[in-house]
Amino acid sequence: MPPVMKRRIAVVTTSRADYSHLHWVLSDLRSHPDVELRLVVTGALLAEDFGRAVDEIERDGHRVDERVPCLLDSDTDVGMAKTIGVATLGLADVLSRLRPQILLLVADRYELLAPASVALALRVPVAHVEGGEVSEGAIDDAVRNAITKMSHVHFTPTAAATRRVLALGEEPWRVHHVGAPSLDHLRRSALLSRPALEQALGVAVAADAVLAAYHPVTIADDTLREADGFFAALERLGRQVLFCFPNADAGSRELVGRARRFCATRPDSRLFVNLNPLVYFSLLREVGLMLGNSSSGVMESPALRLPTVNVGLRQQGRERAANIIDAPPERDAILAAVARASTPAFREGLAGLASPYGDGRAAERIVRVLTEVPLGEALRLKRALEVG
Repeated sequence: MPPVMKRRIAVVTTSRADYSHLHWVLSDLRSHPDVELRLVVTGALLAEDFGRAVDEIERDGHRVDERVPCLLDSDTDVGMAKTIGVATLGLADVLSRLRPQILLLVADRYELLAPASVALALRVPVAHVEGGEVSEGAIDDAVRNAITKMSHVHFTPTAAATRRVLALGEEPWRVHHVGAPSLDHLRRSALLSRPALEQALGVAVAADAVLAAYHPVTIADDTLREADGFFAALERLGRQVLFCFPNADAGSRELVGRARRFCATRPDSRLFVNLNPLVYFSLLREVGLMLGNSSSGVMESPALRLPTVNVGLRQQGRERAANIIDAPPERDAILAAVARASTPAFREGLAGLASPYGDGRAAERIVRVLTEVPLGEALRLKRALEVG
C-alpha cells in the first residue's frame, strides 16, 4: 500500500492573546500522526518592545517553522495599516512555499487580514476559530466578520456565535461549536501554586490584587479617549495593581507609559510585558478582581468565577456571564463597580457559575475536524445559503 499522506496544516499566530488560545491546539496537531504542522509566527510576537514572546512559544515546546517580521515601529493607525501590508508581502512568500492544505487562524486581530487575504489568493482553505463573536468597540469586530466570510471551516465559542455564523449564510456542515480553546488551559495545564506563581512573577500577590488588562479602543477616533477615567479609578483604589501589557494597537505606547508611571509610585504594583499562558491563568486564579476592557475578562474569567469589571465600549456586544459588571469609563462609576464586585456577597453568588464559553475541550474538537474534513475543491467551493 502507498504511504498515507499527512495533512499539511499551517497555523499563523500574531499575538500573546491568540497564542494563548492556540497552545493546546498546536500540541495536539504536532503529536497527531496524520498531520504535518507548520507554525508561522509574526506580528508583536517577534517584537522586542512587546517582550519577544516567540521565545516563550519555543520554551513551551513548540517548534516555530517560519518567522515573518511585520510590526512597524509606530503607535498610530497608519502604522497598523502598513503592518497589514508588510505582513501580506511576507506571508505571500511563506504560504506560497508551504502550500498548506488548511490554514488555521484564531480570533480577530487586525494583522490576521494579511494571512486570510494571502490564503484566498493562493486557494488555501482557511479554518477560523472564534467567529461569530461581537465586540462593537474595536475594529476587531469587522476583522472577525471579514475572516468568517473568507473562511471555509468555522470553530465557534458559544451557541449564540454559532447562530451568527450560520446567519451569515455559511453551510451548517462547516460550522462547529467547540468552545473557546483558551479554557483548555484550566483543564489540561497544571496551574502554578501561589508560591510558585509569586516566584515566577517576582512579586507577592495580595489576596485582593487587581489584574488590570486595558487596551486602546480601536473603533474610536481617539483610541485613548476612555483611558483617563480608567487610570483615575486606579489611583483611588488603594490596592495592588498588576498590569498586563496592552495589545500592539494605536495608542498602546501611551498606555504602557501611564502604567509604568503608576507602578513607579506603588512599590507592590507591576507591569508585565509578557506572561505566558500558564503564568497568566495561574494569576487569574489568585487575584481578587479583574479590571479593564480585555476579551479575557469576558471569555476566560467566568471559568474561574473571578469578579470582573469591564470598562467602556471595547467589549460591547460580547456575551457575558454573571461575574461581569459593566461600567462606563468614568472614575466614580468604575469605583462603584469595583466596590460591588469586591463584596463577599457578590463573590459567593458566583458559586456554580457556568461559563458560556465551553468546557475546556475545544482543542480536541478542533483537531478532530481538521483531520477529518474533506480537502481540495470540496472544501474550497462554498455555497451561499439563503438566510432569514
